[in-house]
Amino acid sequence: MVGLKPSEVPPTTAVKFLGAGTAACFADLLTFPLDTAKVRLQIQGENQAARSVQYRGVLGTILTMVRTEGPRSPYKGLVAGLHRQMSFASVRIGLYDSVKQFYTPKGSDHSSITTRILAGCTTGAMAVTCAQPTDVVKIRFQASVHAGPGSNRKYSRTMDAYRTIAREEGVRGLWKDNFPCHFISAFGAGFCATVVASPVDVVKTRYMNSPPGQYRSPFDCMLKMVTQEGPTAFYKGFTPSFLRLGAWNVVMFVTYEQLKRALMKVQMLRESPF
Repeated sequence: MVGLKPSEVPPTTAVKFLGAGTAACFADLLTFPLDTAKVRLQIQGENQAARSVQYRGVLGTILTMVRTEGPRSPYKGLVAGLHRQMSFASVRIGLYDSVKQFYTPKGSDHSSITTRILAGCTTGAMAVTCAQPTDVVKIRFQASVHAGPGSNRKYSRTMDAYRTIAREEGVRGLWKDNFPCHFISAFGAGFCATVVASPVDVVKTRYMNSPPGQYRSPFDCMLKMVTQEGPTAFYKGFTPSFLRLGAWNVVMFVTYEQLKRALMKVQMLRESPF
């Protein structure tokens, strides 16, 4: 690698893994209030307690939260969110090239579209499996104001939430079934992705935030939403979801490229004999 610039040296798997997770965390720090606003709008109208506070629009939701719950409220669940990015983005993005190379036939200079799809599905499945508990905890914190009367679901901190959910709902409670939601979301971008993914994302949020017994399955959750709130319920939180998707991707990938170059420069300096 002597004589090459950091941008000309292929990044190692470790560099891509660490860089993707760190960049995703940075993007989450900047866009997390939008994600929290999305969750609050998505669960609004779910039960009587949820109607005690009315949210209107992205800015209105954030301002209402700050006024009624304090300035730190838009960042509820941030620690779990960062856990999610380090486990999800690191695997989904950081390991993609390595998995793609694994599926590419020996001697082939280019990977086919089938190979790329297979690699994307593999890393996506791995990422969802690793990050699922963190996503459940993140949503529980973000939606905590709507826990409902008589609910004992209060978590003092992030690690306490992991333990409490596992103890009260079983280990499976940390892996509530929402793979199709993430799978669909992972294959879209921009406005079209939000249009397609919003219904599944709303169902995911409702289902992850639900106490044991409220919904028999994600499909049951979907049916109750339609019958009780109408089809427009599937697009609650659409605007903050769209805004966050665009902003998150821009920040994440710009940061990711810079981090890869910086990490490769550090690695080259460590390996340089001079």
